[in-house]
Amino acid sequence: MNTLFKRHFALTAGMILFSFALLAASFMALSFQFTVRDQKEALDQKSDYVAQFAGRMLSMGMEADSEDFTAALDEAAALVGADVLLTDVNGTVIAVSGREALAEQCMGSTVPPAVLESLGQAGSHVMQDSLDIFPDNRFLSGSQVKSMGRGGGEPLGYVIVSVSSAALMNLWRPLTHLFILTAVAVLCIAFLSSSFTARQQVKPLQEMTDVVHRFGMGEYDLRVAESICRREDEMGELGTAFNAMADSIALAEEKRSEFVANISHELKTPMTTIAGFADGILDGTIPPEREREYLKTISDETRRLSRLVRRMLDLSRLQKRDVVLSQTEFDMTEVIAQTLISLEGRINAKGLDVDARLPDSPVFVWGDPDAITQVTYNLLENAIKFSHPNTVIGISLTTRGCKAYTSIRDTGETIPEEELPLIFDRLHKSDRSRSLDKEGVGLGLYLVKTILGELKESITVSSKDNVTEFTFTLTLAR
Repeated sequence: MNTLFKRHFALTAGMILFSFALLAASFMALSFQFTVRDQKEALDQKSDYVAQFAGRMLSMGMEADSEDFTAALDEAAALVGADVLLTDVNGTVIAVSGREALAEQCMGSTVPPAVLESLGQAGSHVMQDSLDIFPDNRFLSGSQVKSMGRGGGEPLGYVIVSVSSAALMNLWRPLTHLFILTAVAVLCIAFLSSSFTARQQVKPLQEMTDVVHRFGMGEYDLRVAESICRREDEMGELGTAFNAMADSIALAEEKRSEFVANISHELKTPMTTIAGFADGILDGTIPPEREREYLKTISDETRRLSRLVRRMLDLSRLQKRDVVLSQTEFDMTEVIAQTLISLEGRINAKGLDVDARLPDSPVFVWGDPDAITQVTYNLLENAIKFSHPNTVIGISLTTRGCKAYTSIRDTGETIPEEELPLIFDRLHKSDRSRSLDKEGVGLGLYLVKTILGELKESITVSSKDNVTEFTFTLTLAR
C-alpha cells in the first residue's frame, strides 16, 4: 500500500539525496581546484627558490656535473620536497636531484623549445604534463636560472621542479573522506528526523481514519482525541470539524431513531384498531347491529393513517435540498378566506364562532401560495381541534414595516410553559392533545415550522389563561 508516510518519506529522502549529490559534486570540484591551485602556487615558489639557489652556485664557478653541485641540488630538493632538474640554455637536462632511477630516465633529455621560450619570457612557468621526460604524470614548475655576479642577469639554464600527481591526490583524499563521513552522518540524521516528522504527521490521520471507520459502523459516540483538536494547525482544524460533524450526525441519528419510534407508535395504534375490529366483524364477535359503528371507527382510523402518510410525504418533499419553494406575489386575505370556507363544516360542527379581523383591501405578500395555504389550514385545523365547544376562534392580519403578521387564536386548555419550545418538534403531542384529541399525528405544526423556515419567515406561540395564539410573518410585496 502506497501510504502517505511512504510518499512523504520518499519525497523528503529524495530531496535530501539530490541536495547532497549537488553539494558533493560542487565540493569535490571546488576542493580539487583549490588543491591544484595551491599546489601550483607552491611549486612556482619552489622553482623560483631553487633557480636562485642554482644561480648562486653556478655563479660561484661550481660545475653542474660536479659532486658538490649534485649534493647541494639534493639538499635543495629535499628542502622543497620535490624532484629537481637542471637544464642548460638549450633545454638539455644536465643535473638531476636525488633518485638514481630518475637520473637515468631524465639525464640528456631535452625540454621542448616552446616551454623554454615561455620560461624565458615569464621567468617561471607551471606545467601539467610530463614533458615526455618523467616516467609518471606530474605537476611541474620551471624557472630560468640567471647569473648572480657583477654582470648578473645572464641566463645560465633552467630549473624544473616536479611533484607526482599522486601526491596531490594524497592531499585531496583526506578532504574527500572527511566530507563523505560528514555527509553520511548528516544523511542519517536527516532520514531519522524526516521519518519521525512523517510519522508524527501521519499518526493523527491514522487515528482519525480509525475513528471514521468505527463511526461509519455505527459507533456514534466516538470522537477525535482532544490532543489532536488542540493542535494549532490544519490537523487540529480537521479534528475539530470532524467532531462537529459527528455531533451533528449523532444528533440527527438520535432524532431519526426517535422519529421512527414515534411513527411506529402512531402507526401501531390505528392499525391494531383496524385489524381488531375487522377481525371481530369477520369472525362474528361483533354483533351485526354494531357493525356500522365499528366500520365507522375503521374508516376514521384509515383516514388518520392517510393523513399521517400524506404529511410525511410533504415533509420529505420539503426537506430535500433541491426543493425550493416558489416566491410569487399573492393576496393573503384571499388565502385566509378560502381556508375558512374549506373548514366551515368542522367549525359549525363544534359550535365555534369566528372573529376574523382582516383588512378591507388586499394584502399582497411574497411566498408560495400553496405552501402558505397549508400553513394557514394546519393552524386553523389545530385551533378548531383544541378549542372548547361554543367558543370563539380569532384570526387577524396586520402589517408593520415590511412584514405581514397573521395571528390565529383559540380558547381551550393552556399549553404548559415548558412545552411551548417543543410543540414544533416532529410527532410531539402535549398532554391536552392526547386527552382531548386522538386524531392528531403530531406533524402539523412541524410541517408549518418547516415551510416557514424554507421561506426564511418566523412563527411564534403564546399560551396563557386558556388562550393560545400562533403568529407567523410574511414579507410584503407592495
